[in-house]
Amino acid sequence: MRILVVEDDSLVASGIKQGLTNAGYTVDVARNAASAERHLREENFDLAVVDIGLPDIDGLTLVQRLRHRKMRLPVLVLTARGSMEDTIAGLDIGADDYMTKPFRLPELIARIRALIRRAHSITSTELQHDRLVLNTGSYTATLNDRPLLLTRREWMILETLLMASPRVVSKDRLLQNLTGWDKNITPNAIEVHVSRLRAKIAPGGIEIRTVRGIGYRIDQSNS
Repeated sequence: MRILVVEDDSLVASGIKQGLTNAGYTVDVARNAASAERHLREENFDLAVVDIGLPDIDGLTLVQRLRHRKMRLPVLVLTARGSMEDTIAGLDIGADDYMTKPFRLPELIARIRALIRRAHSITSTELQHDRLVLNTGSYTATLNDRPLLLTRREWMILETLLMASPRVVSKDRLLQNLTGWDKNITPNAIEVHVSRLRAKIAPGGIEIRTVRGIGYRIDQSNS
């Protein structure tokens, strides 16, 4: 999953990015609302973490603009303001959740996981397809009730495909989810990771299908 952090404080932004990266997310940082709006229009993200005190416009105004454009992206607002009125205002203009600084990183990560699950109409921390189970809370995977060892990139690809199933996920979307703005792999490398992932899940009778010219898909489970 790919997250955009909109935060002008470099120390706070760096801490959030490091924590979310360690939790398995791909994270990009925008320092102001204008940059965030541009990237959200042009690229795919699964969630945005938005600070209210941005240097150009108020973070709540940014959220309001996103909602006026009918963007359904989950948004978690961060603020140093702690009044109930501010919380209500943030939720009323379209934020999905609200946290007051200072906050605890494990709680932020847990709330992000919950928002992403809700956005995909998933009610559990487990993503299951037949005998394949990914637990997004503990970051463990099993196949046929046995531990399945995945690299970080294999996990991210499989999580993205399972979240989207039965829809097709484009190769470009997978590339963005894996690298964000730190483009350190090529589109051809995606094929290598998918090939290795196919070999690992094949014993469970599960196939990642290639939809020519579009991307990849795990078909909806019949179990």
